[in-house]
Amino acid sequence: MHKRILLLAVLASALFACAKEEAAPMYQKVSVTRRDIIVSADAAGTIEPVLTVDIKSKASGELQEVNVDVGDIVEPGQLLVKVDPRVPSNALRQAQADLDVAKASLTNAEAQLRRAEELFKTQSITETEYESAVLSAANARAQLIRAERTVEDAQISFDDTDVRAPSRGVIIQKNVEVGTVIQSAMSNVGGGAVLFQMANLDTVQVRAMVDETDIGKIQAGMDVTITVEAYPNRPFQGKVLKIEPMAVVSQNVTMFPVLARIANQNNMLKPGMGADVEVHIGEQRNVLAVPNAALRTDRDVGSASLVLGLDSTTVREEIAQERQAARERVASDTGAAGAAGGTDGQPKVQTVNVMGREVPLPEGVTAAQVQAIFQKMRSGGGPQSLSTEERALLEKLRPAGSRGGQRFAAGGNGSTTANLFGGSYIVFVLRNGQPTPMPIQTGLTDLDYSEVMGGLTEADTVLTLPSSGLIAQQQEMQQRIQQRAGGVPGIGR
Repeated sequence: MHKRILLLAVLASALFACAKEEAAPMYQKVSVTRRDIIVSADAAGTIEPVLTVDIKSKASGELQEVNVDVGDIVEPGQLLVKVDPRVPSNALRQAQADLDVAKASLTNAEAQLRRAEELFKTQSITETEYESAVLSAANARAQLIRAERTVEDAQISFDDTDVRAPSRGVIIQKNVEVGTVIQSAMSNVGGGAVLFQMANLDTVQVRAMVDETDIGKIQAGMDVTITVEAYPNRPFQGKVLKIEPMAVVSQNVTMFPVLARIANQNNMLKPGMGADVEVHIGEQRNVLAVPNAALRTDRDVGSASLVLGLDSTTVREEIAQERQAARERVASDTGAAGAAGGTDGQPKVQTVNVMGREVPLPEGVTAAQVQAIFQKMRSGGGPQSLSTEERALLEKLRPAGSRGGQRFAAGGNGSTTANLFGGSYIVFVLRNGQPTPMPIQTGLTDLDYSEVMGGLTEADTVLTLPSSGLIAQQQEMQQRIQQRAGGVPGIGR
């Protein structure tokens, strides 16, 4: 009997402790403050030359001179190696001699043709003899042309014994020495021997392997900062060139190669160096921001309402009313004030109300166009439903000097990646000490904090709530506690 009483006492203490913990608030109060939001994607990469050239020789033979070594900077036309020129030189001399014979033969044939013409006019020779003289002169001219071509070809072959740099660059690989016998790249089936490899290292590229979860955030033209172990305190700046379409799977991880061009001052970056790559996706300085834990979507407003002790139906009605009021405010602010003249006789700058904020209209953009775009986003399509022209128009509204302007034009509700560039959410704000739902539009987010585009001020306080999955688990635990408490005599919740 005493054991049973003791067991009931222990169980009661445990249940009361659970009830006490359950009574603790499931949310925190966080003030809306200004902060910097910087978003970047990190990856590992390798330095590569933008263009690598294999240097081969069109001439065959023994190398008599090798004038460069690995690491040497060469200029266009600079002599790299010299191939034994004796055979091409002899062929050139023979071709020049044959050319002299062809010229003499043509001179002789033309003289005979002139005599034949005179004799044919006086009927001193037959027509057949005259035609033979014409043919001899034509053959002599053809022979001269063949000799000239042979001399030109022989001159080219002789010149090819001097292998020269095709462009400015750095020798990055050397495969031959003086005395090496090489095969012509023109006549050899295997393509000939590679004498050198050279590359222009004034600009290099980084091939970074970016995880597929981050690849949707990256676009060509974004700024890139890389660091290498050789210069840990010396960052290098560049831009994303392109994203290769074929994924690379390594150890069940899917990645995509991203190429970035880097200006290589003083050739400090060497091919093959490992690099840490940071792609700057977006940046906003000194903007209103709220924790992401305070953001709720339409789907989890109901569970959040239960945590706060609010009626979910009433909360949804308040959200609908606030959205309707926002639409009416946008519809009423058509920029009519901009059409009227100012007190000084000068026309006022036209503005448009964007999420409770007056934004100056750029030249050529009307308030009606902006309102139509935001109405399209509010209708459920989100920012991702906008066309290229609509995104470009919203980009013009971006304040000068700010970065990450895609906050209007990209993202939307959905996955974490899509939410990176903002969307429509609901936050619970303390108004007169009571939690009140407030629809807001967010901008850039670093996955911890999100930029607030409108609807809140620095005087507001928002409530951070656990995720909907955690709320469901806690509600299930509460039900279990109630059931267990109901099964013990004399103990209630």
